[in-house]
Amino acid sequence: MKTYHDPVLALQTIEGLSIVADGRYADATFGGGGHSALILDRLTTGKLIAFDQDADSAANVPADDRILFLNHNFRYIKNFVKLYGFAPVDGILADLGVSSHQFDQPERGFSTRFAGALDMRMNQATGLSAADILNQYPLEKLEEIFRNYGELPNYRKIAYTLEQYRKTQAIETTLNLKDVLSKYAPRGRENKFFAKVFQALRIEVNQELEALKEFLMHSVEILKPGGRLVVISYHSLEDRLVKNFMKSGNFSGEIEKDFFGNIISPIAPIGKVIVPSEEEIERNSRARSAKLRIAQKRTSD
Repeated sequence: MKTYHDPVLALQTIEGLSIVADGRYADATFGGGGHSALILDRLTTGKLIAFDQDADSAANVPADDRILFLNHNFRYIKNFVKLYGFAPVDGILADLGVSSHQFDQPERGFSTRFAGALDMRMNQATGLSAADILNQYPLEKLEEIFRNYGELPNYRKIAYTLEQYRKTQAIETTLNLKDVLSKYAPRGRENKFFAKVFQALRIEVNQELEALKEFLMHSVEILKPGGRLVVISYHSLEDRLVKNFMKSGNFSGEIEKDFFGNIISPIAPIGKVIVPSEEEIERNSRARSAKLRIAQKRTSD
């Protein structure tokens, strides 16, 4: 099986899932198939259901009757796991963010390094592209995107500049966007600035935070008691949601307790956040900002 990249935090992920050979598992973000391959290595009679909304990932699915691949967004994991009789599952993995394959395809528009169309859709068969958003959204909505998803302090100036530019010329390519906003990129930190701009657009294009919330809530419903949820995140917005949910069962992070002082949540975190070693970062730059969190579904008393 071909894989696009080495799976991030591979050993820690597999250990976090606590795999049993006859268990049922879900890889919510199949991508290049690296994590799925490691799960399959540890299964005998067990089964794996894998999801990815990017049609390109289907080329990496192995000829193995223990895996069922579905070309769908992981926000629908509960529906499909139940439809195919996989529930309840012993463990669920999600490696969030953009795959190396997607970043390395200039025509997908994910990378600040290449010239390409401003697409950024993980599922190219549906939804608005980044160019659609830049050319159609009202000023207030653009401000909201760059403030909330890019955490850019000069979000108003950025949105206003884009709105003014598009009055005379459409914004259609990655280089076009960078050129329009170049005056706002701090000297020596241009890459970081544009990474935030692209991140903000990508999150809006793919509705990533909304999808993540749905995925987390539905994952708990299909996990068996004692089952594991393992999530790798790459930026603070998604990591905050994962951390809060695993700690409290909600996205605000506020812990609720019953009359006896017991935490009211269907899930509990296991251990502390795990980050890659310097050796892994040197070998795989994509791992640099990765954070791995593990939780377990509570068992009934």
